[in-house]
Amino acid sequence: MAITFLAVFFLSYLIGAIPFGLLFSRAVGKDVRREGSGNIGATNVNRVLGKKLGILTLLCDVAKGFLPVFLASILLPQGENREFFIGLCGLAAVIGHMFPLYLGFRGGKGVATALGVFLCFSPWSILIGLFVFLAVVAVTGFVSAGSLAAAGLIPFCIWFLGGNTSILLPAFVIAVLIWIKHSSNIGRLVRGEETSWKTKSSP
Repeated sequence: MAITFLAVFFLSYLIGAIPFGLLFSRAVGKDVRREGSGNIGATNVNRVLGKKLGILTLLCDVAKGFLPVFLASILLPQGENREFFIGLCGLAAVIGHMFPLYLGFRGGKGVATALGVFLCFSPWSILIGLFVFLAVVAVTGFVSAGSLAAAGLIPFCIWFLGGNTSILLPAFVIAVLIWIKHSSNIGRLVRGEETSWKTKSSP
């Protein structure tokens, strides 16, 4: 189990580290890190390159969270703490997106990749999280506020809906990492300086 887990864990990190947003921007002769917010995630890709590539980046970033958890559930043998190890592989994918080896450990904020991970953990929790995200964004106009609200809520949803308790710790760590990566957004929200999609500005 240990050797298999380590192999799948590092594979999960490497999958999560694939910078799809940057790859798509380079394919059209741009560097998404130098425009908009400078982030490689789907929100900035949508802003800089348009909806089609933004949606494609979103789907790929979600997939690179879903795939490692799915593979881990297939490849890891039955044994003690198996579900916990699967959860750690999901965490590795999110860490890969946030701190990609390929980009000097400077990556995105992990929301879409976490969505893919949580989709494997608890699909019903994702539905609740998406509803909260959309509601918060609609009311406040801040994508960052919606992301923070959903990320903070989903681990509690997993617990409330009776999800496997072994995945709760990885789920909470993912949520904390997302909040940490949004520290600059939180600062701007507190100071009233965060810009809104309603003004067609950078979130």
